[in-house]
Amino acid sequence: MLNVHRWLVFAPWLIWIAFPAATAHAQSPTYPSKPVRIVVPQSPGASTDLTARLIAQGLNEAFRQPVIVDNRPGAGGIAGTEIVTRAAPDGHTLLVVASSLTINPALHAKLPYDPVRDFTPITQLSKFPNMLAVHPSVPVKTLQDVIALAKAKPGQLNYASAGSGTGTHMSAELLKQMTGIDIVQIPYKGGGPAVIAAMGGQTQLIVGTSIGLLPHVRSGKLRAIAVTSAKRTAAAPQIPTFAESGVPGYEHEPWNGLLGPSKMPGAVVAKLNAEVVRILHAPEVKKVFEHEGAEPVGSSPGEFAAMIKSETAKWAKVIKAAGIKAE
Repeated sequence: MLNVHRWLVFAPWLIWIAFPAATAHAQSPTYPSKPVRIVVPQSPGASTDLTARLIAQGLNEAFRQPVIVDNRPGAGGIAGTEIVTRAAPDGHTLLVVASSLTINPALHAKLPYDPVRDFTPITQLSKFPNMLAVHPSVPVKTLQDVIALAKAKPGQLNYASAGSGTGTHMSAELLKQMTGIDIVQIPYKGGGPAVIAAMGGQTQLIVGTSIGLLPHVRSGKLRAIAVTSAKRTAAAPQIPTFAESGVPGYEHEPWNGLLGPSKMPGAVVAKLNAEVVRILHAPEVKKVFEHEGAEPVGSSPGEFAAMIKSETAKWAKVIKAAGIKAE
């Protein structure tokens, strides 16, 4: 598993942070009354999985109940996400999802859930840039080099993504739309397998999350080209943005969020939000996120609900204009 154990070395910090929360706030006799499952519709080692494990560790100590991460990758996050819509809305089955939640409705005419109607938003966990990187054997160092090579060899360069409809796929499609290049997506079942493929030279390029790619950039197994956010990431300030690398106006900043099935009790939602926001804002946890190029958020349920609604509308317009179809 990529990176999971590296994140779990911070578990002692989480125990130290969450334990005061558990003792300071009397636990409800009804929630949680049994183990809590967090479904992650991504593979182990992907950014969504790493974020979920960070939160699960803190909740495990705060709730004094096991909090288990259940990875269900596949179908661009659809398969695992659908599981949660069928769960009892009692807070014992939760979902940590990526921004693909708001992208998939525009890609799939018969999506088995509605991102606004079928979930209870709890909080946005984080936001982070995606990153374009290459295998060291590829003779490019800048985004302009990539664009020039792609135009010289249309349809011959390929890139690994975490799957069709994911944020990594959309980052590449936006680049194609804004530059006119033709590069071919090789979708994998999550960010972890995509990284393995790119490091093994099975693909020439990879569009992945900063969380998933930075460790391998630092080790020299991949070469970073640019990040998708409007500003450079503090975790790697030497890596330029797409916009400053010759694609003005380019900006895409994916996110992770915590949701549950629709119609969860307000008291359970409030309790989960308070505990998770406390974990996210602990200085030691913020350091973990920042080291990986991510920024913790910790929004209110209402703020997160509004963001999901606006993001769903935004991506519907982008995808329709670009004529992007699910693969």
